[in-house]
Amino acid sequence: SLGSMNNSQISTVTQFVLLGFPGPWKIQIIFFSMILLVYIFTLTGNMAIICAVRWDHRLHTPMYVLLANFSFLEIWYVTCTVPNMLVNFFSKTKTISFSGCFTQFHFFFSLGTTECFFLCVMAYDRYLAICHPLHYPSIMTGQLCGILVSLCWLIGFLGHSISIFFIFQLPFCCPNIIDHFLCDVDPLMALSSAPTHIIGHVFHSVSSLFINLTMVYILGSYTLVLRTVLQVPSSAGWQKAISTCGSHLVSLGSMNNSQISTVTQFVLLGFPGPWKIQIIFFSMILLVYIFTLTGNMAIICAVRWDHRLHTPMYVLLA
Repeated sequence: SLGSMNNSQISTVTQFVLLGFPGPWKIQIIFFSMILLVYIFTLTGNMAIICAVRWDHRLHTPMYVLLANFSFLEIWYVTCTVPNMLVNFFSKTKTISFSGCFTQFHFFFSLGTTECFFLCVMAYDRYLAICHPLHYPSIMTGQLCGILVSLCWLIGFLGHSISIFFIFQLPFCCPNIIDHFLCDVDPLMALSSAPTHIIGHVFHSVSSLFINLTMVYILGSYTLVLRTVLQVPSSAGWQKAISTCGSHLVSLGSMNNSQISTVTQFVLLGFPGPWKIQIIFFSMILLVYIFTLTGNMAIICAVRWDHRLHTPMYVLLA
């Protein structure tokens, strides 16, 4: 309620308060430990993928280059929100500066948009590999792959820049409390002392456009892939179609018809490399899997048993 306040009583907001996850101290410790472990293993897993693609020359192909860039994106996507969230668990004020809040806001949505476009490019890569296998090496060259990667980053960071700039220019006065664990668009605009309907509609329209277009393209690409695979008449053709899927490199080209038998199982080559690298990958993925299960089960149990968390946000989170 600011209607009765005069201009001298209204102060400009220089920081926001992120309430984060409510609950007693023990619940806070559980959430902190769980999120920290998942964050560490997310970083470790994605860095391992980047290093594997960087050091193994056999993985210097468009599919693995896209995968490494996607892992690099994931590292920054979680880093723009999780460290501040972890600090807030032990912070008494739970504050974030005005510029820090909008920096987090900008990177969160820009990296999310970039991720959508990366998924499109990866779907396009698989479409070429399966639907046009003979032309794939000449179309998906290293140069084209580099151009597509650059466009993903460029469009992702420019797509929301105008609407984010206008939100940044909005006047923010007290109160400054955000009932969230990150600086999101709706809680921020709700705190503005100026009308935000037009800016909000523009921002959500652009976001919906990006999400819907990329989703339609991804679904369309994999529909064409599925149709191509289903149109293959022979079991040998099925094997050759499946063999074009990146990591499923089953070499059947030199086999003649008399040597081909009906397939009852497939061979997944997984991550190439020596035995020591395999052990590292096994340990890393096993730990990530265990902590992912443990963390998500802890969230479900916390929401189930704590009646204070029986709100739409936490029900959706569970």
